[in-house]
Amino acid sequence: MWDTAFGTANALAMIMWAGLILLPRWPALLAAVLYAGVGLLCLAYTVGLIGILTGAFDPVPLGSGEAASFSTIEGVRAIFSSDGGVTVGWIHYLAFDLFAGLWIARDADAKGFSRLLQAPILLATFFAGPLGLFLWLAIRERRARAGGRWQ
Repeated sequence: MWDTAFGTANALAMIMWAGLILLPRWPALLAAVLYAGVGLLCLAYTVGLIGILTGAFDPVPLGSGEAASFSTIEGVRAIFSSDGGVTVGWIHYLAFDLFAGLWIARDADAKGFSRLLQAPILLATFFAGPLGLFLWLAIRERRARAGGRWQ
């Protein structure tokens, strides 16, 4: 079950990222990335997290005596100690990175940045979410201070 969920989430995210980076930014594409991509990943994450934390499925083994929680490193380690926990954690990354990528793409389009400049920033966001977001924020701020347009 978790292998299927993991693979499906990965495939969905890859399709949405490919569309965001390679295709024209039609309103329908942007809506698909937001609702069919980010929205479905958020739904899968929510269902999975609630199921794991309540023990409804893939209960977290408590070998160390530490309960699954977000308040201690041991509690977080307990959440990720099962296939379900790893899958849900990965879906969390996929959803937030895709959302950040969508925001970057829309913001860059609105500010007149070329798609050629956007592509490496979006790829950095895809591969290492906060790194790509940081790059975009730095580039965006630099241009705002300069008052010019980069093409």
